[in-house]
Amino acid sequence: MQHGLGELARVFGRIGVLSFGGPAAQIALMHRELVEERPWLTEAQYLRALSFCMLLPGPEAMQLATYAGWRLRGVPGGLIAGGLFVLPGALVIAALALAYGAFADLPLVQAGFLGIKATVVVIVIQAIGRLSAKALGAPGAKALAVLSFLALFLVNLPFPLVIALAATWGALRHSGPAPAGGQRADLRRSLRPLVIGGALWAAPLVLAALAGADLLLALGLFFSKLAVVTFGGAYAVLAYMTQEVVTAQGWVSAGQMLDALGLAETTPGPLILVTEFVGITAGLNAGGAGLGLLAGVMTLWVTFVPCYIWIFAGAPLIDWLEHRPRISAALSAITAAVVGVITNLSVWFAVHVLFASVDRFQAGPLHLILPDWASFQPAALALVLLAAALLLWRKWPLLQGLGTVTLAGVLIGLL
Repeated sequence: MQHGLGELARVFGRIGVLSFGGPAAQIALMHRELVEERPWLTEAQYLRALSFCMLLPGPEAMQLATYAGWRLRGVPGGLIAGGLFVLPGALVIAALALAYGAFADLPLVQAGFLGIKATVVVIVIQAIGRLSAKALGAPGAKALAVLSFLALFLVNLPFPLVIALAATWGALRHSGPAPAGGQRADLRRSLRPLVIGGALWAAPLVLAALAGADLLLALGLFFSKLAVVTFGGAYAVLAYMTQEVVTAQGWVSAGQMLDALGLAETTPGPLILVTEFVGITAGLNAGGAGLGLLAGVMTLWVTFVPCYIWIFAGAPLIDWLEHRPRISAALSAITAAVVGVITNLSVWFAVHVLFASVDRFQAGPLHLILPDWASFQPAALALVLLAAALLLWRKWPLLQGLGTVTLAGVLIGLL
């Protein structure tokens, strides 16, 4: 059945506005809209698409929306569905980032952000629990998660290297021939999206280079690289992102990075929209609102254009990929490694929330974070415990718990 682009825009616009709560809630929302309420996709088609999107780097919920639009109305449908899934959250993030640049230094605003950051610590711990239940059942998966954590926490290996090593290990562990059957890969159908999409992806980078816009070019190059290695969701790459934007480049402070994630948790759309907030804040720090908005557009472009490329080039190959067990084994290993990656992130967040001053210790290959115990913040610990009680014990919805802990932070600030 052919569906009009107007109807497609209406449905995916509503999905974009209502897509709070992270990928699990977003995937459930799309299932209700696309499978249950209107039979645009069958159950089998939806699950097959979801499995495919989980193999790809980038936000799986946005890519699932893009795939659904592509299947219903080809490339125009995919562009509309994916764009409307991201647009509401992107607009909210832009407004929040500009307001943050203007008012973040106010004491009560800082107190409220302490509550947001305390909640983020618990949210990341929740993510570890959910992912561990799905990713650590295979033989060797727990050891791989522990080794990935140690590689990042103790040795500070680059995130892309950890992911590459995990994928190699998973592929080499799989022994046995590929099962018979399955279609041949029709690479010609994938070539055009790769060429056109690659040119569009690179266009703003070329313009920034020609204009001598060094910050925009540097942001575009880094977040382009991030788009290629974002396996396992936004949490998996946040520590890597933080290492680059805070420590290596100094575009934002550690506190601003924490605030960025906290605000991204409150908006609709994929959590990877945190890149837009970081881009805008980096631009504000370097040159004011105009540069901030340009930086936000650059990060949005290089973060989400690749998502369209993966879908439009990869969707015709779904049947072929299904019969390549080495690829599946490599991706399963990446998922197990991501548990260790997110655990490293949770430790980094917790230390920076609980202590006002954090240093780094280096001895040979070892790289450790060392908190200044004199800077311990009891109020932050109290807020983390409150967030844990509300979200982990009482099972409150995310926005309700986040709002309550933020308000508690403001009250502590007043006292």
